Amino acid sequence: MAAKLRKGDKVVVLAGKDKGKEGTITSVDPKAGKAVVDGVNIAIRHTRQTQTSQGGRLPKALPIDLSNLALLDKNGKATRVGFRMEGDKKVRFAKTTGDVIDA
Repeated sequence: MAAKLRKGDKVVVLAGKDKGKEGTITSVDPKAGKAVVDGVNIAIRHTRQTQTSQGGRLPKALPIDLSNLALLDKNGKATRVGFRMEGDKKVRFAKTTGDVIDA
């Protein structure tokens, strides 16, 4: 199945502790059905000091389930994603506005 959410998409969180937060997808794991979003689902990782790094408490973005994310359309509202054929090319479009997402 084609990916409805891709790296670089602006999304909003629909459920969980970060509900309502917006961010950009930095990576997607389609097999696990999860994505890492900037500034969302942050956890503190304690790292040991080494010769090269200082260590301490470092914030890290953890993966969030794709079902808890919705794409933002050009109006800044959450939208579902659909697919349609334009010529011989399959494109994603926003269900709220009908605009093509990727050119």
